[in-house]
Amino acid sequence: MDSVELLLHPIRLRIVQAFLGDRTLTTAGLSAELGDVPPGSLYRQVARLVDAGVLEVVDERRVRGTVERTYRLCLAATAITADQLAAMTPEDHRRAFLAYIAGVLVDFDRYLDHGNIDFTRDGVGYHTAGFWLDDTEFAEFVTELGRVIAPRLANRPAPGRKRHILRTIHLPDEDTAESG
Repeated sequence: MDSVELLLHPIRLRIVQAFLGDRTLTTAGLSAELGDVPPGSLYRQVARLVDAGVLEVVDERRVRGTVERTYRLCLAATAITADQLAAMTPEDHRRAFLAYIAGVLVDFDRYLDHGNIDFTRDGVGYHTAGFWLDDTEFAEFVTELGRVIAPRLANRPAPGRKRHILRTIHLPDEDTAESG
């Protein structure tokens, strides 16, 4: 199974997303975060991700006669190559985008359900902006954005830190393209 097919599965995608930010989780911890996923399904999908090298076991300990494993995401194993991306059909892209949006909704619902919401304090927001860029300017924008984000991706969990999720979607608005 290639990484596209592996990651297009909605439960596996949610599992991968739960590990973002260099997190380590046990299956019990993962189950607590993904409470709507039946345990049997969760265990099967974790096993598939381990077999595919997407999750790795970083610790094992005995708990009441069983072995509890702690996992970490191997981010490089989640990469979709340019060739794989080019080979995806429009329907594959729709499925991938739907799984992505479903993950956004789950994260947002989890935030809203925790009760003590304050968008300003928590830095929560959702915005849409349109700006005019040629291909070179857009490439520069993406590079600059990467420069801002990259150092923060290296941050490790520490006292006082909480994980923040940043999701981006870039779409050209072909209907408004201006010819030069």
